[in-house]
Parts: sequence; structure tokens; C-alpha cells
Amino acid sequence: MVDLIIVGGGVNGTGIARDAAMRGLSVVLIEREDFGVGASGNSSWMVHGGVRYLLTDPKVTRVSCRDSGYIQKIAPHLIFRIPFLMPILPGMPGGRLVDLAYAYGTECFLGVYDRYQPLKNGKQSTRLSPEEVHRLYPAVRPDIVGAVTLDEYGIDAYRLCVINALSAAEHGAKLHTWTVVEKVLRDEAGHVRGVIARDRLTGDVLELKGRAVFNATGAWSPRFARRQGARVEMRPGKGVHVVLDRKISNYGVITKAVDGRDMFVIPLETSSVIGTTDDDFYGDPGALEATHDEVAYLIQAASHVLPSIERARVIRTYAGVRPTLHTYGIDESSLSRDHRIVDHASDGAPGMLSMVGGKLAAYRMMSEEAVDAVETVMGGSPTSCRTHVQPLPGGTTPLPNPIALAEEYGTPPWETSRLVHRQGANARDALELTRDEPALRAPICRCEGVLGAELVWCIRFEHVRRLVDLVRRCRLGHGPCGGARCVRVAGSLFARERGLEQKKAEREIDVLLQELWKWRRPALDGAQLAQEELTRGLFCSAGPTGSDGQPGSGA
Repeated sequence: MVDLIIVGGGVNGTGIARDAAMRGLSVVLIEREDFGVGASGNSSWMVHGGVRYLLTDPKVTRVSCRDSGYIQKIAPHLIFRIPFLMPILPGMPGGRLVDLAYAYGTECFLGVYDRYQPLKNGKQSTRLSPEEVHRLYPAVRPDIVGAVTLDEYGIDAYRLCVINALSAAEHGAKLHTWTVVEKVLRDEAGHVRGVIARDRLTGDVLELKGRAVFNATGAWSPRFARRQGARVEMRPGKGVHVVLDRKISNYGVITKAVDGRDMFVIPLETSSVIGTTDDDFYGDPGALEATHDEVAYLIQAASHVLPSIERARVIRTYAGVRPTLHTYGIDESSLSRDHRIVDHASDGAPGMLSMVGGKLAAYRMMSEEAVDAVETVMGGSPTSCRTHVQPLPGGTTPLPNPIALAEEYGTPPWETSRLVHRQGANARDALELTRDEPALRAPICRCEGVLGAELVWCIRFEHVRRLVDLVRRCRLGHGPCGGARCVRVAGSLFARERGLEQKKAEREIDVLLQELWKWRRPALDGAQLAQEELTRGLFCSAGPTGSDGQPGSGA
């Protein structure tokens, strides 16, 4: 019997697991696939305050800004600053004077947002002339009236989920990925007291008893609760992003779609991301894909401010379902990003709780509230939370100097820098693997700067059960080549570390390629399709998976 069983391995599930384990509760976390595969990993990858919620949901803005500041302290290696430009475009009814009045109004509005900037270490907004904008961002259309700046932060959302889970495990939590809950157990009085789960890879059946079960399955929450006769009210919203093959600028740009919805173009790792749509969604969250229309809609919105962006190549798309709080009769973009914790005792399922709503930037605070509720349900009083002061794995400062590490271990500087960004203080431990195996100094995924040492480190120490998990651990295959230059070599290393025969290794490679194909398929048209044919030809010419497991095999 454990204290808490958490179902769902997104940022909320892993955050709750970490908080609960740090408070001394015994915890089991169950995820049907891998950490972050739902809305968390398919988000905009920003821990932002949410300037657009300022008028309708100022509490959400304040909480998100405060938690962004905490996340920067506990995971400094994953965070990167995104200075935004909000261009003021001509064409307001009334001519240039109205254009200028709108510009000053925007400046005043962001001046209110400036009050929250100290919470997240952001810089104050600034009004820029057209000349200043074009000096910073030459790709912006030439006829702008001016622009106003604001400050936000990006984060690797996949790794945020992973390191929360790893931290939970360090404090005693048991992690079960690729495991599906098949039944919820109840005692004689009808209290929820555990689950029966099946490991999807081995077929093993687990009977787990717990004092409470937390439903953190995101968009799947209503379905999970309904199976227990309980109710979760949610208005799921589909959000689609488009990824370009290059970093357009180090600045983000806010623009508007043809229907007036706010959009953005942001630098993300080695690429640029355009986002995001917001549409009611009533389908299966597990079968979600972007459509050609959604891709065209996003490209049009971006090109309205950045005309040259149409010349960039779309290398992939991704889509997620926001588990938004239910409100009837308003536009999707106006839905609250607040959250709610539901105690299902009133539904006839005492001992089960659910999380609804929220946003990535506030996950830590939401997890704290969730564990407070769990402790209350278990008959106690909430104990002290320390997730805002205890660094996540890799977050211990000062962080290693990438150039010094590269010189010490003989690794390429850029790839070493990417390693430090993803692994933080653990980068040196990963590079220590090269002492016994110098071949691990070689880059495997050149698009994303992944060394052989990083792959092996992730496989050994980061709860990697399938080759496709490496897509989320170190961005394997995220780049323009779509995995053509790295998947077979990574498959060789994975097969070696797991002792897989070639047929099983090829099966793992196929699963990974299918995942990457699902991301790219909605973007394929014309020249995009021709590039995909070239990429596939490159991959097929590489030959079978190498059996020696050495970097370079089969490449």
C-alpha cells in the first residue's frame, strides 16, 4: 500500500509526483506512453505570464509570472529568454493618427504587464521606432508604425517533465511508463484504493494499492473519471504549431491571424515555431494530428508580419489538446487558463482527485495545490512544499562552462553546449562516459547537437524504455533531416545498451520513424514532398542497423 498513485506523466503528473515524494509520501506514477507525450510536450514551450489574459484573468497572469520565476531558479539550464516584439501595423480605420493612438494604447497596456515582470525576471517594455525594429529584426515588413517589446521565457517542455519524474524517483517514487491502467480498485466502502495496470511492453500485470488516486491525464481526464462514475467538466481545445527549418531571429514576434487571433513566431532551440491555433476538439486526443489547412493558416498569420517566412521550409508540425476549464457560449480564445482540482467524493468516488485546466508556466504551483488536496483527503493537514527552492536534476548552479568541458573531454564545442543546455550540471557525468569509450565523443544527431555520450547517458539513467523516448530526452530526430542521419546510429546504441537482437532493434527504429513521420506529414506539399523523398532515400541508403553499437555504424 502506497500513499498516492498518479495516473498521467505530463507536467502536472510528474510535478505532483515530485512534490508528494519530497514531502515524504510514497508515490507511484503511471503513464501509458512516455513523459510529456500529451499537452505538455505539444505546448508552445514557454513559461510565460500570458499577457493576453491580463484583462480577463489577471490572477492567471500573476500566478504564471511568479511560477516562471521559480522555474528559472530550479531549472536554470533549460530556460532561455525570448524578447518579443509586438509590431504595430498600419491600416486602422481612421488613418495614421489612429495607428499612432493604437500604438500608444498598446504601450500603456504593456506598461501594466510590466508590474508583473519582476516576478519572472523580465525586462520592462519599450516602444521602438520602425527604424529600431528593422535594425533588430530586418525580416519585419517595411511599413510598420513601430513596435513595443515584452519579455518571456522558453523551456524544453519534454525535459521539464522528465527531470520532474527523475526528481520524484530520487525521493522514492516508482515510475511506470508505457503502462496502462485497466481498472480502478475500490474497497468495501466504495473508496478508490488502487489500480490494476498492464505494462504494454512486457505484458506484466501490476496490482497497486494506494490511499488515493490522482487523475492527471489531461485531455483524457473526463474519460478516465467517467469510467469510475465520476465527472470532469472540460472544454478541450486543439492547438497546432508549425516548426521551420531555421532560427529566423533571436527575437519572438507577436502577430495576428486573419480572424484576429493572436499568434507568434518564436526562436526555439535550432528552429522557429509558429503558433498556435485554438479550436474546440471532440475527438480522440491520442489520434490528434495537424491538418494542411491549419498549417496554411499559421503560415499566413506569420507571413502577414514576416513576408519572407514563406521561403522557409516547414520541417514538422505538432498538435496537443489543452484541458481547458469548461465554459459554454464563449470563443475558444477567451476560455480561462485557470485550473481546478476536483475531489470526486461528491461523485461517489472518494479517494480519487482530478486536475483540470492550467498552463505550463504554473505547473509547479498547481502541483503544490494538488498535493495539499491529497494530504487533506488522506485525513491530514498540508505539509511544507519545497519544490520552489530545491533544484531539479541538472539545475545545481553554477552550471558547467561548455567551452571548458569541450576542451577537457575533446568534444565538439557546439554539441557540448547543447548537452549543457539539456543536462545542466549532469553534463560532466555524461561526458565521463567518454573516458572508457572515446567513440561516444562523436556527434550522432548533427541537427540538434547530440553526442553519443548523451544518448548513452539518457538510455542508462533517464528511464528510457523505447528508442522513441530519446526524441523527448534529447531531441533526437527533431531537425531538418527528420532523423535520416541519426536514427540508425541511435538504434545501434539503444540495441547495444538493451541487448536487443537486430529484428527488435529495427522494430524500435520503425516506431521512431512513424512518430517523426506523423509530425511531418501535414506539412508535405510541393517542394516539401520532394525534400521528404530525398530524406527517405538518404535513410534507405544507410543500410541495416549496425550490430556493433558503435557511433557511425549504419550511417
